[in-house]
Amino acid sequence: MDLITPGSGLIFWQLFGFLGLLFLLIKFAWKPLLAALEERETSIENALKSAEQARNEMANLKADNEKLLQETRLERDIILKKAQEASVKMIEDAKNEASKVAAQQIENAKAVIETEKRAALTEVKNQVAILTLEVTEKLLRKNLSNEQSQKALVDEFIKDIKLN
Repeated sequence: MDLITPGSGLIFWQLFGFLGLLFLLIKFAWKPLLAALEERETSIENALKSAEQARNEMANLKADNEKLLQETRLERDIILKKAQEASVKMIEDAKNEASKVAAQQIENAKAVIETEKRAALTEVKNQVAILTLEVTEKLLRKNLSNEQSQKALVDEFIKDIKLN
């Protein structure tokens, strides 16, 4: 059983070595280990705070992006509505202008037709007057070829003059 139970000297030297090692660790290694652990803890806390802050900033940016996207959509809708109204107005103006031009052209055509009609009527009257003169001249030459009919015509003119 001596193999299983240690001796008192062995326990003393093991305890002395352990306490010496513990003293050395406390004296030289304990503070740097605690400082390293605290530094590690601080860096982890800072990383967590940074991650939380980044998550909050991302949420804010996402909300801002949604807001900007909504505003952009509203502006797009307004611009499209204005463009549609402008195109309708332009089409309406073009129709009105075309109607005015067509009415003006119709009036001009009517005026030209009226002028041509008057010119044609004047031309017809002139032609009728010329033909009437030619027919009258031929009739007078035929009727006034002898001296007796000439005297009768002159007497008739004189009677007409006295009556008027």
